[in-house]
Amino acid sequence: MRKPRLMTPGPAMVPEDVLLELARPVIHHRSAEAKQVITEVTEGLKYVFQTTNDVMILTASGTGAMEAAAVNSVPPGGKAIVLSAGYFGARWASICKAYGIQAIALETEWGRPVDPQTVANALKQHPDAVCVMGTLSETSTGTGHPVEAIGKIVAGTDAIFAVDGISGVGAMECRPDDWNIDILCVGSQKALMLPPGLAFVSVSPKAWARIDAFDSHSFYFNLKAARKKAKEFDTPYTPAHTLILALKAAINRIKSEGIENVWMRHRVMSEACQAGVQALGLELLSTRPAEGLTAFLVPAGVSESKLRASLTDRFGIATVGGQDKLKGKIIRIGHMGYTDELDVIATLAALEMALAGLGFEVEPGRAVTAAQQVLMGARQAVAVG
Repeated sequence: MRKPRLMTPGPAMVPEDVLLELARPVIHHRSAEAKQVITEVTEGLKYVFQTTNDVMILTASGTGAMEAAAVNSVPPGGKAIVLSAGYFGARWASICKAYGIQAIALETEWGRPVDPQTVANALKQHPDAVCVMGTLSETSTGTGHPVEAIGKIVAGTDAIFAVDGISGVGAMECRPDDWNIDILCVGSQKALMLPPGLAFVSVSPKAWARIDAFDSHSFYFNLKAARKKAKEFDTPYTPAHTLILALKAAINRIKSEGIENVWMRHRVMSEACQAGVQALGLELLSTRPAEGLTAFLVPAGVSESKLRASLTDRFGIATVGGQDKLKGKIIRIGHMGYTDELDVIATLAALEMALAGLGFEVEPGRAVTAAQQVLMGARQAVAVG
């Protein structure tokens, strides 16, 4: 029997104590107990997100948070600048199209970070832009974008800055208040260590001013309605309250470790995975890798589907391939949330054997050694520090 390892960039593995919370008897979602948990979880999310802004809980996937950000902040016919550098960056434009929002797409080559100067130029060309929509960690390419630098530029204009932090928050440094992120969108199934089903939106005073300036066409994702109910420690519609109860346990884990230690752990695991992949002669896709996942190009002569199937069938390790223009060309390994050093080491060892089984020349232990050197170096640095 193989131990399953969910090494995908979402859904990610869920800790046992969080799973046990999901096994408890279901309580009524409008009970005093449920409201108390919402109160505690909302405060906990502010810590995880590193914000003092309002945080809304939505029963949806992360895309629901993105849709809420767009439809509530930009009126139909309004203009948004979309930083499109991957499959999910492009999703902002699709959401805008659905709501009659004029999307000005700034295209960046997949695997490369958005250049803040292009954002500055676009804001000068489009001073009437209501919102800039960007991404912290582009899940489709494994790229981390310079959100802090972009936020500083947007802050000097009337536009607000909405950021998809779905695969980034909890895995890499993100400071919305200091980085001028006005709307931060997060999903439950990544570094927050929950199953899919919850989305979160933090909203700054600058964003609320935009939201209050018109009546949104949204019903279910109406942030004004969410804000009104939040004052009663409640949600406007039936929440996935069993997930909210489990989220309390997940947040307690993050608090116990400390958010900056969580960021450091993800950074070290990411560097170890990258080192292991490169030690095999494989090429990383991203020139600025994110901390929560590693994306690498499938070598010539090797089938992406067969390689991933071997990882799953032989070793129980689930990974994902590429999307859209990258389909069949890359493999993405997730290392976020409830993932530790040995999960990364095991995945790299399995990758070596799976590649060898497909005829790719591999020196056994090369990837594992490279990753171990990163991990041991990080531990020694902490000890000295």
